[in-house]
Amino acid sequence: YFEQMKGRGARTLDHDELKKVTPSALTAKTHYVIVDAVGVTKSLKTASQPLITKPSVPLKDLAMGVMMGAHDTDTVSSLAGRLARLNQQLSPAEKDKLTKLSSGSIELSTIINNLFNAIDADNIEQKACELAGLAIGSEFEDAQREQAQAQLVSQAAGVFTGELIELIDSIRREKEQTIDHDNIDTLVFAGWATDAQTAAQNLSQEFADYLAGHKDHIEALSIFYDQPQRRRELTYTLIHDVMDILKADKPKLSPLHVWQAYSQLDNYQGKQPSSELTALVALIRRVCGMDSQLTNFDDTVRRNFQNWIMNRHAGTPDKFNEEQMAWLQMIRDHIASSMHIGRDDLEMSPFDGKGGLGKMYKLFGAEMDNVLDELNDALAA
Repeated sequence: YFEQMKGRGARTLDHDELKKVTPSALTAKTHYVIVDAVGVTKSLKTASQPLITKPSVPLKDLAMGVMMGAHDTDTVSSLAGRLARLNQQLSPAEKDKLTKLSSGSIELSTIINNLFNAIDADNIEQKACELAGLAIGSEFEDAQREQAQAQLVSQAAGVFTGELIELIDSIRREKEQTIDHDNIDTLVFAGWATDAQTAAQNLSQEFADYLAGHKDHIEALSIFYDQPQRRRELTYTLIHDVMDILKADKPKLSPLHVWQAYSQLDNYQGKQPSSELTALVALIRRVCGMDSQLTNFDDTVRRNFQNWIMNRHAGTPDKFNEEQMAWLQMIRDHIASSMHIGRDDLEMSPFDGKGGLGKMYKLFGAEMDNVLDELNDALAA
């Protein structure tokens, strides 16, 4: 019964399926927990062996070891198991980055399968027979088996590079939760934190110094700081690049963490940002002087949209009709979440459900591109 329970727990669930039973889930299923009320795990009633036999060895060390020639089953199995768990938590963009950095541009899921296949007993036997020039099923020595496994692991590990392992480790640090069961915290003081203001000032200053120190090397920061005429070119991808670099270099400067510091310093009472990306945009605007106080980016976009509409309608009888306004509001909401809109975006949700690019051209005619440019300029100003 215990083995059956573990087998059911080990069944995989993708993100959509997991959300049906756990609405707060942010990724696909990565693990399960057994509450052992009677001590079964301490008896001999368990027959299976754990996949990750080296849980205390850092993932980076496992990967470096395999890349440098380690081919023992425990190391390879532990590495493949840890990578498989991480792979369930990756976004499509993170998977693409890992694929590009691997030797031969191989997807992480394929790398994982190749590692597991390299320590599969049947594959090792087939490889050993091949090396010894024997028929499948023949007897061979342990040394030939070890040589066969070493070759299979070496082939599977050929995709690893130092840069790939560094990226894997940085993503792992961001996503992995470590639970310390041995060093339990002890409450030493209960009361108001008198140094909270100082901590917030230090964190905000460190964030501001980081942005200023990288504005010449990261395109989006260069535009915010020194090239206001190019702000219409700021895209979701450019802002996401800033967040990726920031999280890799300084995980403690994650946008939502820094947002709390500025909220305290500016006595911010508004709503929380809808995403890390919009929080980052608002923080950059605050640091580089576009906003004198912390302001939710969604509120900034909506205020600028109202001003743009009023300026457009001022002194002219030619005003936007109801259907045009509905499209302009969809564009406003898109810019609030993605920072920029282009023609290609009009073929995606929610615009595609309203007729896409063709419908907007029908509504705005030759002015369509001018309207998009004006909105990109005005709403992120």
